Amino acid sequence: MNKIKTAWRGLLLVQIILVAAFAISSLAFIHHLGLGPLTLAIILGALLGNLVSASLHTQAQVGMGLAQKQLLRWGVALYGLNLSLAQVIHVGPAALLIDLFIVSSTLGLGWWIGVHVLGMDEDTAILTAAGSAICGAAAVVATESVLKAEQYKTAAAVGTVVLFGSLAMLIYPLIFHVLHLSDSFFGIYTGSTVHEVAQVVAIGKSAGGVQAGNDAVIVKMIRVMLLAPFMLILGSLRRGRAGTAATGGLWAHVPAFAVAFIVIALVHPYLGLPPAWVSALKAIDTYMLAAAMAALGWGSTLAKLRMAGKDALILASILFTYLIVGGGLVNHLIQHSFS
Repeated sequence: MNKIKTAWRGLLLVQIILVAAFAISSLAFIHHLGLGPLTLAIILGALLGNLVSASLHTQAQVGMGLAQKQLLRWGVALYGLNLSLAQVIHVGPAALLIDLFIVSSTLGLGWWIGVHVLGMDEDTAILTAAGSAICGAAAVVATESVLKAEQYKTAAAVGTVVLFGSLAMLIYPLIFHVLHLSDSFFGIYTGSTVHEVAQVVAIGKSAGGVQAGNDAVIVKMIRVMLLAPFMLILGSLRRGRAGTAATGGLWAHVPAFAVAFIVIALVHPYLGLPPAWVSALKAIDTYMLAAAMAALGWGSTLAKLRMAGKDALILASILFTYLIVGGGLVNHLIQHSFS
């Protein structure tokens, strides 16, 4: 009974954070900055978590853990509602090839530089690379569920997403106007290299036209879909390293929510669900992901963040530069070869 009361105490705190996050995200100037409820939830969670007493942290631990783990898994699975096979076909093979290259190269580069150049622990390097390569904070938290990494490492990686994703919203419109890029090119370039979905939407609407905005979001959602195979591969590698991969085969150890993500993305357009149902499920999905972010922020105390050091910031800055410059070159080569 005491454990149940403790869980509800933590979940109530999550709810308070979410109400504030959704309210703030609805403000016009906040929306223009591309700060969605997920990003705001982790920021507010971190602010509140660093202000309250240690005893309240202990009392809220069970509820926060439930939000961060269980709600996250359901949230990642339902995120598949945002993508369909028709969208992938619409942007063409060039966009898919670009996404595959950007995601795989950013992950590989992040791991190698982080571990072998900066001397980081592998978990922090992978978390930071995942946030840059795939879909920002959601990718970091989803990856944490596979790695079972400490919260402060996850929080450090999410912090880099917030910082460099915000910088992207200032830099990308300048790139568009200075280089006189076409809407089509800029849309795919933005979707394949910017961290968060909300940031992609903000950049696409502010810099390019309607085509740029639509293409950017579709290409970004293809990157989001690559989160699932990444988690499958990462889970398999970690199990193999631990010497347990042979027991029951690969599929016995892959995260079920990653498989659900792929299935939902491929199947939901053909189920004939009423639009109101799909909208409601997407709203529930956003709520669950935001709850996971709030719980992660809550556990990200300054003392824990200091433990992560400055290496995550250095690595993220290198990857940010790679996405802008290297991603631009990759887009130029591949888009022009398919034109």
